[in-house]
Amino acid sequence: MNGHPYETETNGIFIRVRPSFIDDQSSPEDDRYLWAYHIQIENRGSRTVQLKTRHWRITDGDGRIQLVNGDGVVGQQPVLRPGSTFEYSSGCPLTTPSGMMQGAYRFEDETGESVEATIPLFALDSPYDDRLAN
Repeated sequence: MNGHPYETETNGIFIRVRPSFIDDQSSPEDDRYLWAYHIQIENRGSRTVQLKTRHWRITDGDGRIQLVNGDGVVGQQPVLRPGSTFEYSSGCPLTTPSGMMQGAYRFEDETGESVEATIPLFALDSPYDDRLAN
């Protein structure tokens, strides 16, 4: 992945996101732009946690917002022991040449207590957008 990394740490959970534009699967003439993003989640805390849900807020270049909520990530609800890491890749289509994403993961520790981790705001910029403000 060639994108700039975005990082944050919340409640002992470190998250790094690296987005990249997928030119060969995008079609600007059809208003179809596709990004991949690779996420690394590292448990820097002292408790074992399991990723239970995800929440995404996707904003396109025209300010339209799409909310995505669901269980786990890529069909999994990984368990992260202290010091362990989980990585996955996914994608996001837009009808505009730029946008942004941000969100949160909800984890549960071994006692059932919820632990929220912020997914940092990251830019989805394509080479087809001459307004690159992100």
